[in-house]
Amino acid sequence: MKSPICDLLDIEFPLIAFSHCRDVVVEVSKAGGFGVLGAARFSADTLETELNWIDEHIDGHPYGVDLIAPTSMAVTNEDDATDAIKKRIPQEYFDFASSILQRHDIDASNLYTEDYKRNAFLTEGRAGSIIDVAFSHPIKLIANALGVPPPYMIEMGKAQGVTTAALIGTREQALKQVQAGVDVVVASGTEAGGHCGDVSTLVLVPEVCSALRDWGVPVVAAGGIVTGRQMAACMAMGAAGVWTGSVWLTCAESDTPPALKEKMLRASSRETVRSRSRTGKHSRQLRSPWTDAWEQATAPKPLPMPLQSQVTENPLARVTKLAELGHAGAQQLATSWVGQGVGLMNSTQSARAIVYEFMQDYLSAAERLHSSIES
Repeated sequence: MKSPICDLLDIEFPLIAFSHCRDVVVEVSKAGGFGVLGAARFSADTLETELNWIDEHIDGHPYGVDLIAPTSMAVTNEDDATDAIKKRIPQEYFDFASSILQRHDIDASNLYTEDYKRNAFLTEGRAGSIIDVAFSHPIKLIANALGVPPPYMIEMGKAQGVTTAALIGTREQALKQVQAGVDVVVASGTEAGGHCGDVSTLVLVPEVCSALRDWGVPVVAAGGIVTGRQMAACMAMGAAGVWTGSVWLTCAESDTPPALKEKMLRASSRETVRSRSRTGKHSRQLRSPWTDAWEQATAPKPLPMPLQSQVTENPLARVTKLAELGHAGAQQLATSWVGQGVGLMNSTQSARAIVYEFMQDYLSAAERLHSSIES
């Protein structure tokens, strides 16, 4: 295909697949798309392990890394970061989260004896370590999921010839990104799973494409995109490719727990909710009694990132584990980040098969558009 994204990333088809699962990244890149490993769950050491595995199995095909690196961060001492965060959280938040589990017959004792550290690298030093690990591998793209990337990341990208991308949810955010020196803007509509804004993909993509027309920066569309015909629609609006995430959660190679996969495969597009209750920033999740509880008038107001994750992630980890063991209450509470495109995700396929289906569906949609203007 002719696309600036294909040229930048040296790929055949401008389908970018974000996944926390290394197997998905490899299979998508081998099939002609572009796999991007989400690094938010990894420390510097575990990310090194994951990227080494990808390098050994991807047969030289290009891939990228997506991370959460702050432009600046108030807490810079890594050793004190978790303690400093937990001291700022009122006890009522821990009690409220525990009460949700108890109402569903789940033992809530010892929920917080171990600290939740997955996002610890959000501190300045740990973010730098993650960036260093990523650039020590032959990546073609590095993306920042929240906010403007730190100058260090942008400068490293330019020095090493690695494309720098950033996810945005508004026209104003897109302009800030290109002014900072980002090479690719990912315009993510509110339909997206995970962190998202409140503007729909159908509106956001052409708005951002128009705003960046004179900058020469490619726009990649994201948000609820799980089919090739949706991809064709985004390309018709000016996008140079698409960024996808949710569609890979239910593929055969995904490490999504089976109980959550089944729940997603049964869900309709209306069974997601956009809420601040999980991380402190708005993110779209599969609706469940857990998410409903945080939307009640009596629920405590979600804390800012990264405080809220210290409240929610340990209980949700216990819920997911028990759901896999067949616990009825846990299966009801189980939730995960997923976009509104979940309503179109009705079967489990291999990652490679999904890429090929995207290609065929895209071509069919392009032919329909072409036939509509034939005399």
